[in-house]
Amino acid sequence: MGLPVSVDVRAGGELAGHAIDGVFGWLREVDARFSTFKADSEVRRYDRGELAPSELSDDLLEVLSLCDHYERLSGGAFTARLPGRRLDPNAVVKGWAVQRAASLLLAEGLDVFCINAGGDVVTSGEPEPGRAWRVGIRHPERPDAVCAVVESSGGAVATSAEYERGAHILDGRTGRPPAGLLSVTVTADDLVTADSLATAAFAMGTEGIAWVAAQPGCQVLIVDAKRQVHRSPGLRLA
Repeated sequence: MGLPVSVDVRAGGELAGHAIDGVFGWLREVDARFSTFKADSEVRRYDRGELAPSELSDDLLEVLSLCDHYERLSGGAFTARLPGRRLDPNAVVKGWAVQRAASLLLAEGLDVFCINAGGDVVTSGEPEPGRAWRVGIRHPERPDAVCAVVESSGGAVATSAEYERGAHILDGRTGRPPAGLLSVTVTADDLVTADSLATAAFAMGTEGIAWVAAQPGCQVLIVDAKRQVHRSPGLRLA
């Protein structure tokens, strides 16, 4: 998927090993089917007109529906269809795929785990009695530091920022990189919501601060370009 993925499962023995193999098998399948870089992926074939909408898999239809939802919700700032560019639903795909991976672990009876996909995290249960998972939020300007540590024991944490990839998030309304924010972190019940809202808010620039904070069921930690921090009162910091 073009990013490091780690899976930390507590207990389970051989069952855990088998389930983790299933998780990575699923993620490799997602990469093959949804990659915008592989010419034979379902996404690329659909984008070239080689597949009709009636021929698409249920998974791709679900992902495209989610992309449309967040495009409407963000007023067009979030989009998988920038003019002049390939169809690119990856802003939804990663969160969707990793949340599905978490479901695979839960289906095997494994309910204490942490999946980390390039800094976007899904957690379940408590690694130690009475203690939540601790998720570090990378500092937007210092790769060797964190700017906060969030507690999570059954939900998702996602961060959108430029980091090494530079200006890879574009405002769908203008086609240009947004200005005003250094990083947006969102916590929510699932990674589809957290990741998509974080991406949309970053794409909106400074207007995304109030917009994402008003979304139901999420908490935010935002660093703007003036190095000011905006945090929801209910965000669980370690």
